Amino acid sequence: MVFLMASKHLTSDTRLTEYKRMSYPHSNLSSPFSYLIFSDSFVTTNLFMSEQNLNFKVNVNTEIGRLRKLLIHSPDSGLGKVVPSKAQDWLFEDIVHLDTIRKGEYDYYIKLLMYFLDPDKIKGKLAEIDSEEANRNFYKPNHPEFHNSTAVIEIQNLLSEMLEDESIRKKLVAAVCAIEGCTYKVQIELTQTPAKELAEIFISGTLANDTMIFAPIPNLIFTRDVGTTINNHILLNKPAKKARVRETLLMRYIFFNHPLFEGYRNNILEIPDVTMHFLRPGDEPAFSTTLEGGDVMMVSPNHVLIGCSERTSEHGANEAIKLLFDQNVVEKVTVVKIPNKRDYMHLDTVFTQVKRNTWVILNSIAHSPKYNPYEPINFLKEPEKLEATTAIQFTKANPQEPKHFEHVEALLNDISQNDLKSTEPTKIIYSGNNTFPYDSREQWTDSCNLLAIKEGVVLGYDRNDKTVEAFKAAGFDVVDVKDLIQDLESGKVNAETISDTLILMPSAELSRARGGFHCMSLPILRDDI
Repeated sequence: MVFLMASKHLTSDTRLTEYKRMSYPHSNLSSPFSYLIFSDSFVTTNLFMSEQNLNFKVNVNTEIGRLRKLLIHSPDSGLGKVVPSKAQDWLFEDIVHLDTIRKGEYDYYIKLLMYFLDPDKIKGKLAEIDSEEANRNFYKPNHPEFHNSTAVIEIQNLLSEMLEDESIRKKLVAAVCAIEGCTYKVQIELTQTPAKELAEIFISGTLANDTMIFAPIPNLIFTRDVGTTINNHILLNKPAKKARVRETLLMRYIFFNHPLFEGYRNNILEIPDVTMHFLRPGDEPAFSTTLEGGDVMMVSPNHVLIGCSERTSEHGANEAIKLLFDQNVVEKVTVVKIPNKRDYMHLDTVFTQVKRNTWVILNSIAHSPKYNPYEPINFLKEPEKLEATTAIQFTKANPQEPKHFEHVEALLNDISQNDLKSTEPTKIIYSGNNTFPYDSREQWTDSCNLLAIKEGVVLGYDRNDKTVEAFKAAGFDVVDVKDLIQDLESGKVNAETISDTLILMPSAELSRARGGFHCMSLPILRDDI
């Protein structure tokens, strides 16, 4: 990029060619992106894209390897437009206070990610970044003072950059307007809207004059659900709820059209609807093909977990398994069937991994209900109606003979001992310290939905007191994120050496949305373990 900045004597066409040759060495220079206007401002605003693309890599084969790159989305104005009458339709449990969820909660998430993934952006600059004069510009996507991290990658910025291409902009505007039922006049207006402004409209549903033209997509903060990185492939979701259709469309366009992912377009996996779905009368949920990222876990290089849940159907799991085996992505897929209840929603709301040999889980999911022959109910109801959880493992070599696990805890032990070759006994940390009623109360507020920044260092909500006690009993340090950030800034603590720590994040507003930090992350690069 030094070459470009020093080469202002070159013609625009020449500079465009050189920019693209360095930025996208394997791309077709005659592609639609090559016809973007290459002004000095274009060079400046797209340095971020170039820097990313030069060394960009997609690879995740573990839940706990050191996190290097992820996709996130900062709370946008759409979250502040959720109204009580529509909250549950938009998959929120309650309305949230936008300023608090931003400044008082999510900003700490960004700061922590920066210290671990991109310290040069924040180390030694924290006081300035958080000063009153800075006005939070560091955290505002598309703002000139935004951090533009190449490791903590903001989806809104990717969308803005992609929309600079006129051809892509027209196609995406038409697609969004079609699914949202917009008038043709609105479609034309949106097509002529500048890229940054248009990206904000697509996400918030609101024009620059604060007029709402369609619903917001507040769940975009839960980036995990739009896709999952499986080795060097990206599995796209098929949402179960209408509220998530637009965000899925936006992410599909980003993955297939943004230059950042150009080298991986052949590695993007899309799940088709099964043929019989089109032939069924009406809209029968039993035959739907749905899959969401919160139900997919990459636990080892050749092993993926897929949850059948409120959001992922049996048909969705079936098609995902066939796709992963046909494309030679993994050798083994285990399907974990959890009760189809809002309480649980996704697989990652009932358990996540902490270390090679350590997991946090809701006990009622870990062990299926024991059948008491003296209880008539066990004869009156089918097993699945008793909220039993099952784990069935399929292998590419022998899919017709799956392996059944006695319970989920047995599966997790098998992963730790056999897939990950743990030399220590498997440890299970239970939600709410396995104490009624705190186990289910704290699972509801995402005690099991933890994000591992590195093995043994995980982020969780500060409100789950009994689960915190369980972590302490298991030998983990517990630290408040506000204290940790000050220690990281001063040098008292080193991100490279911190170990076996639960980092407590503020959660008064974030928890209202029903999703933890595992949900709020889409890892695209982790170290092997």
